[in-house]
Amino acid sequence: MSEVKKIINPFINHKGEAYNCFGCSPKNRIGFNLEFFYDGEAVYSEWEPIRDYEGYINVVHGGIQATLMDEIASWYVYALLDTAGVTQKMDVDYLKPLYISGGKVKVLARLKEKNDKYATILTEIVNAKGVTCCSAEVVYYLFPPSLARKKYMYPGKENFWE
Repeated sequence: MSEVKKIINPFINHKGEAYNCFGCSPKNRIGFNLEFFYDGEAVYSEWEPIRDYEGYINVVHGGIQATLMDEIASWYVYALLDTAGVTQKMDVDYLKPLYISGGKVKVLARLKEKNDKYATILTEIVNAKGVTCCSAEVVYYLFPPSLARKKYMYPGKENFWE
């Protein structure tokens, strides 16, 4: 495994006050406020569950879990595939309860396959004990890079790294 690199969030300055992403904006008071890293194999983030995201008592709501995995997949696309895209399909497997009281979780994304139009990203949420609680295969439709930059304010792969 290579050294861990922090992924810079260029949207903070790029989009100004309009940037309020639920997953990654540090200004969204009800969002996840995620930060991202790359270890040479996976893009990942750590997140501390709180009761605001509860489904069953002490269990993170399944929709919240899916949102975390969708978000980490998008950051894999941004930082490593040099474009933006949208989720076309997401197949989620809930394997074990993800407990709110269980401490920080790790959300990971790895590339399964890619072609000119689509990327398939494998994602998972691992609890503090190292148990995979859920996983998803996320298929992203990839915008052509010129369209991503022009229409969707994608700043370019180079802006995600120091």
